[in-house]
Amino acid sequence: MEHQHFMLHKPHGYLSQFVYELKRKKKLLGELYPFPVGTMAIGRLDEDSEGLLLLTTDGKVSEQVRRKTVEKEYYAQVDGIITQEAVEKLQKGVEIGVNGTKYLTRNCSAKLIIDLPNYIGPGRRIRDDRHGPTSWVSITVTEGKFRQVRKMTAAVGFPTLRLIRIRVGENYLEGLNVGDVKKVNVFPL
Repeated sequence: MEHQHFMLHKPHGYLSQFVYELKRKKKLLGELYPFPVGTMAIGRLDEDSEGLLLLTTDGKVSEQVRRKTVEKEYYAQVDGIITQEAVEKLQKGVEIGVNGTKYLTRNCSAKLIIDLPNYIGPGRRIRDDRHGPTSWVSITVTEGKFRQVRKMTAAVGFPTLRLIRIRVGENYLEGLNVGDVKKVNVFPL
């Protein structure tokens, strides 16, 4: 059997899985495209997050992509106008909680974003201007603890309102509209 690989622009409100055992009805990836049996998401984006999700039928490829050397870049819309001081704290690593214990994140790349690319889409309406300003920051990490980027921005005083993964290794969200799936031969890392 020849393995298959896909890039997906995951919309908000979908779980990064194909089966959900609990009672509540959830939107699953299989509703977006007729993926072959045995397809798995490489890493996850939580239900509230959007953006690039890589999928494969090859477990070895999944392991390669999840290595700590592969960069994952996120655009986070945060509550308030994020300061350069907060961005520098993100770069140096911040303390977050992981499974009930304190964890210091690794050094990462972080920078303010002024102009958003069109391909990220408008997203769902988060709130209106009466609730104060928001701003955007790019954060590139090589690790992936549970809800890590959200916890990182909260740790520097700017909670995440919207989170979009735009890159995994050399795989970019650009060219994919929300909900689009693209079949690829390999994932460049």
